[in-house]
Amino acid sequence: MENSANLSPFKNLRTDVPAAVVVALVAMPLCLGVALASGTPMIAGLIAGVMGGLLVPLFSRSQLAVSGPTPAIVATVLLAMQTLPSFSAFLLAVVIAGGIQIVLGAIRAGVVAYFFPSAVIQGILSAIGIIIILKQFPYAIGFDLGEFGNQDFISAHGENTFTGVIAALAHLEWGALLVSVLALSVLITWDKVAVLRKQTWLSGPLMAVILGTLLNT
Repeated sequence: MENSANLSPFKNLRTDVPAAVVVALVAMPLCLGVALASGTPMIAGLIAGVMGGLLVPLFSRSQLAVSGPTPAIVATVLLAMQTLPSFSAFLLAVVIAGGIQIVLGAIRAGVVAYFFPSAVIQGILSAIGIIIILKQFPYAIGFDLGEFGNQDFISAHGENTFTGVIAALAHLEWGALLVSVLALSVLITWDKVAVLRKQTWLSGPLMAVILGTLLNT
C-alpha cells in the first residue's frame, strides 16, 4: 500500500506554488480576453477558468490536464451569443453540451482519436502556433490593431493577418520591442543556464512576466 505521505498535496509545494503563480498570471488575462472576444460577461471567463481548474482534476485520471477558456472557442461562443435569445439560453446550451461530453466519455468515444494520424494533430498544433505568433507580433512591437482576440484571417477592416504584420512594422515602438526581446531571451535561456535551472522556486515564464511588468512600470 502506498504511503499516505506520498499522496499529500503539500509534498511538492515548493514547485507547485511557482507553477500556480505562472498559470494564474497567464490564465487570468486569457480568460478575460476570451470572454470579452466572445461577447460574454468578463466575470464568466474568470468563473469558467476557476471552475475548470478545480473540477477537471477531480474527474480526470491524467497527470497532466489543460482546462478553461481557449481562443479556439471564441467564434463558436460568439455565434451562439448572437443566435440565442439570451445569455441564460447560452448557459443552458453549455450545460447540454457538457452533458453530451460526459456521455461520450462514459461510452469511451475517445477511441475515435486513434483513427487520426499523429501528423494531423501535429499539423494542427503547428498551425495554431503560427497563428498565435502572427496575431501577437504586432502587440510585441507596440502596435495595437484594436482587434484583440480576433482569430480571423481577414479582419473587419479588410486587411489580413500578413498585412497586419507589415502595418505593425511601420509603427514600431522600441520600448515594447525591448520588453518582448528581453522576455523571450529569458524564456529561451533560462533552462540552458545551470544555476537558473536549479532554482525550483522561480521559473523562466514567471521571471519573464516579472521582468515585463517591471519594465512597463
